[in-house]
Amino acid sequence: MVTPEYKQRAEQVALNVCNSVIPMDKVPANLLEAYANLCNELLEDKESKFASQWQALPASASALLPQADFHGFYIANAWLQLSRVAQDIAELADSDEAIDENEYNNIFTRLSDASLKESAKKLKKARTDRALLNSIKSVIAG
Repeated sequence: MVTPEYKQRAEQVALNVCNSVIPMDKVPANLLEAYANLCNELLEDKESKFASQWQALPASASALLPQADFHGFYIANAWLQLSRVAQDIAELADSDEAIDENEYNNIFTRLSDASLKESAKKLKKARTDRALLNSIKSVIAG
């Protein structure tokens, strides 16, 4: 169960990380709505993918960051990857109908799964790479 405090912290971390790449106050309203939906969906973690990944981390990795911070880091990673792919799709498509909803959902699932694995890999690597750990903590802090 995600507490309001946990949700707020994870959302703040995700925003801080995203802001280090894309000024979120410059993002169009429809993309901000998509971002909010992504945050909610990945925080709900209905299939327990995040929870399972967090539990599978070695203690030496999970000790580096609070769970809510890692959750926000993962959400930001997923958003940034999804943003890049969405931009590519928009450039390829003549219209919004060019990509059907089912295909888009499959892309979303694959990207969020890949982002979770990549985030976990970075955190594991940060155990022995102080520069990487400092970089992660820096973008989390905003």
